[in-house]
Amino acid sequence: MSHDTNTTQDIARIFALQRKAQWDVKASTAEQRKAKLAKLKAAVEKHADDIVAAVQKDTRKPEGEIRVTEVMNVTSNIQRNIDHLDDWMKPTPVEPSMNADDKAMIVPEALGVCLILGPWNFPLGLTFGPLAAAIAAGNCCMVKLTDLCPATAKIAGTIIREIFDESEVALFEGDVSVAESLLELPFNHIFFTGSTRVGKIVMAAAAKHLASVTLELGGKSPVIIDKGADIEKIGADLASAKQFNGGQACICPDYVFVPEAMQGQLVDAFKANLQKNLYSDSGEIKKDSIAQIVNEPNFRRVKGLFDDAVSQGANIAVGGEMDETDLTVHPTLLTDVTPEMKILQEEIFAPVLPVMTYDNLDQVISYIEDRDKPLALYMYSPDEANVEKVLNRTSSGGATINGVFSHYLENRLPFGGVNQSGIGSYHGHFGFKAFSHERAVYLHQ
Repeated sequence: MSHDTNTTQDIARIFALQRKAQWDVKASTAEQRKAKLAKLKAAVEKHADDIVAAVQKDTRKPEGEIRVTEVMNVTSNIQRNIDHLDDWMKPTPVEPSMNADDKAMIVPEALGVCLILGPWNFPLGLTFGPLAAAIAAGNCCMVKLTDLCPATAKIAGTIIREIFDESEVALFEGDVSVAESLLELPFNHIFFTGSTRVGKIVMAAAAKHLASVTLELGGKSPVIIDKGADIEKIGADLASAKQFNGGQACICPDYVFVPEAMQGQLVDAFKANLQKNLYSDSGEIKKDSIAQIVNEPNFRRVKGLFDDAVSQGANIAVGGEMDETDLTVHPTLLTDVTPEMKILQEEIFAPVLPVMTYDNLDQVISYIEDRDKPLALYMYSPDEANVEKVLNRTSSGGATINGVFSHYLENRLPFGGVNQSGIGSYHGHFGFKAFSHERAVYLHQ
């Protein structure tokens, strides 16, 4: 669908088609849904090189990262839905408590017509992942990728139009006005990935029609380093996490707490990993190995956070270079940061990592308790009692202990936030459930 036909009338026309088609789609069998998913998977595989080229045009990501996040993750996600759909669609029998001869069950049923709004940081992966779940659950879908990734939106549109009639799945290109037009419609469910700020706008729009929502947001995800933890491993983990997509991932470590005595080792380990993996022998950064900041406004935002911290006394322990000509931010570690600095108040979404020191774990816990619930929490500790204490006393969408990102990568776990970092979850069976209603059915004999 081209930009000029993306009118409000066209959106309304397709919405009317999908509202009519939703009952046939809801009644589709597991075999029919699996066939659609198999076609989607084959189309993504066929267009893999086009996807890589489009995402590179939009974001200058390293090709290897794109192949993993925007192609392989998508196809393996679709395959997981195909492999498990028969089981997921089966009603769950419940033993009746009133009359043993009767039958009771929970039947998963499609929600109806769904809207999926994708983000710019993983434009295809975080749009087609939810789409696969929505199709598996038997829904019709209207899909909009961010206007910051027009080339990716174009190839996504090509893929969807090859497989689906617009009465079942339709993709819209265009700017924010297209998303605003979509949000005025009475969808049954809205799935949004993006910032907390826009998440509030989406939820307000959904409330007008009592649509259910899945909001995949972000927040300031802390890293707690306990005494006795393997500081070499931690430095390497944090450096590679911040290099990944140029630190522009919702689950990226956002700030670190480390015991004072270990801070110097953390700085050294972080720096050593970067020099090994991201810089040439002559000290030049390999720009094809780190994504740029997505656009100029975001680059200026990140530079503003950095400048504010430095002006208030933060120390540049590693990095600190920023190339505005091509929006490159060198991975940076800041020490001597204080809670008054903006960098500790806003989600950074860049390869900049502020570090605070602490004396005892209770200080760290009370700091986290006093703030919005983050999407992820990371803790490195050899002490099970301390891990248990932190998990008991804090809340986050998910947590990985002695590593990063693993709670996201394990598809048998639900992935999502809590309160300010999101509402609802998906991945694997939880994605199917996010796009389903659990219907209670009681049969008298």
